[in-house]
Amino acid sequence: MRCFCLLFFALLLASATIALGYKEDPELKQCKHQCEAQKQFGEEKIRTCVQRCEDYAREKQRREHGGEGGGSTTFLEEEDDDMNRRSPIERLRECTKGCDRSKQRERCQSRCQETYEKEKEQYEGGGGNPIDPEQEYQECRQECRRQSREGGSRRGTSQERCEERCQEQRRERQREQPGRREGMYEGREREEEEQQGRGNNPYVFEERHFFTGMETQHGRLRILPKFTDRSKLLKGIENYRVAILEAEPQTFIVPNHWDADTLIFVANGRGAVSLMRQERRESFNIKQGDIFRINAGTTAYLINRDSNQKLVLAKLLQPVNTPGQFEAFFGAGGENPESFYTAFSNEILEAAFNTRRDRLQRLFGQQKQGVIIKASEEQVRAMSHHEEGGIWPFGGESKGTFNLYDQRPIHSNEYGQLFKVDSSQFRQLRDLDIAISLANITQGAMIAPHYNSKSTKITVVVDGEGYFEMACPHISQSQSQGGRQQRQQQGAGQRGYEKVSSRLKRGTVVVVPAGHPFVAVASNNQNLQLLCFEVNAYNNEKFTLAGRKNVMNQLEREAKELAFGMPAREVDDIFRSQKEEFFFKGPRQQGGRSDE
Repeated sequence: MRCFCLLFFALLLASATIALGYKEDPELKQCKHQCEAQKQFGEEKIRTCVQRCEDYAREKQRREHGGEGGGSTTFLEEEDDDMNRRSPIERLRECTKGCDRSKQRERCQSRCQETYEKEKEQYEGGGGNPIDPEQEYQECRQECRRQSREGGSRRGTSQERCEERCQEQRRERQREQPGRREGMYEGREREEEEQQGRGNNPYVFEERHFFTGMETQHGRLRILPKFTDRSKLLKGIENYRVAILEAEPQTFIVPNHWDADTLIFVANGRGAVSLMRQERRESFNIKQGDIFRINAGTTAYLINRDSNQKLVLAKLLQPVNTPGQFEAFFGAGGENPESFYTAFSNEILEAAFNTRRDRLQRLFGQQKQGVIIKASEEQVRAMSHHEEGGIWPFGGESKGTFNLYDQRPIHSNEYGQLFKVDSSQFRQLRDLDIAISLANITQGAMIAPHYNSKSTKITVVVDGEGYFEMACPHISQSQSQGGRQQRQQQGAGQRGYEKVSSRLKRGTVVVVPAGHPFVAVASNNQNLQLLCFEVNAYNNEKFTLAGRKNVMNQLEREAKELAFGMPAREVDDIFRSQKEEFFFKGPRQQGGRSDE
């Protein structure tokens, strides 16, 4: 027994000596200090760093006492080597991952971003590989999306700000590398670039230009950045935003309100919408082709009441606070989406609700599924039993929706139909100064070249494929500074025009400014459907440039001869040859060449 006690005491003393050695080891102390000084690391990564310091110290102690040889490289040197082998954007990704469990997540991410900026400068100044602005931009956007997914769908606006920083970084990189072409249309858009002549096309927005504002496994909301982020040529629509909501069958979108007036077109599916007033609730069913409005500040929720089809809504938003910027506010919710009630102090909430704190914490801590969640068949049935389009529980004629497809088209023939609604037909458009139209172009056919006198069209491809062409004086054949100065000296009427063109497919957004002649052609495989939000609709006129009601046919005989420098008879032969109105046979149907 005495031998055992002596042995135990010896082991305890040895352990204490080794532990004391660790504590006083200056290299271990320095290693821990350097871990804790890495402000860009999250709490979890700092703990991992400290743990590896201690592991290294134990291994060092073992080698020294066991007589084993080994290199003198320290853990931090190994860590630095590993970090140096990675690019700044990869280290940013690691850093932000470490912020996920931090209580001060946004501050942690901000520190990561600051460190990334510094490392990026050192990386470039130290002779690292030249950074491709477009590759860096795409990696940055992917990181923003990852942060949004892991942070919950309530972080849509944070993702927007993150992606705006990515865009600014790309612009700075392109200014730093003047010899490089802008990367906006490089890579996968090479074919379009050849068709366009250059990649400078500020009027077309595709899938890659959207960012995801809200997303769960049951649906997502995709949002276009501000139009002026793409080009100052779009300043006239700076205070408008486009968003696309997609919800899987039998899903529920949590009640929320936005600081923006919203016009919505039902591109696909069936649903039900409920709008909360101060003392009542208005509910109505929606179907494909419906248009409805949700006023800024109105709490609303909706369901996809179909068992098979996805609900797709195209939205045009007009913010009421900051031009071009909007926010979603969730009262109902918990952790995800985060309820704005949780921003108030417990004392305020207890007094406002006259309820104990523990009950309030339970109320605002339960929901964790996100903004778009699955609903049961019974729940869907209960929220969609009112009449199609009617207001429930009041009944009667619907004040909520207007269906484009139920109207008589203003132009129609075998090559297409044009439906349109303005404030004279749908009073909810009155104060917005917006009209909405939908062109259904038959496969292989085309819409007449035309332009709007005042309206800028924000066009969303609802279905189908094809291509468009537009005459634009702002993007001329000569893009040099000298060319711009020369055109300014020549004045209006002396500019050249360039064909702006692009392929069209579902989800593509095209901006057509007022006065710009525009034409669209459907593919030979399917119809092409174009939804147009026409901004500045009051007193707007649409002028067709070909067809039976071609505006050129209104010119006097003498005016035609003077303008075209040829006999009026020859001019008339050309401009009066097309007997159809607004929709015609397409280039391939007439045996012509297509640029599609």
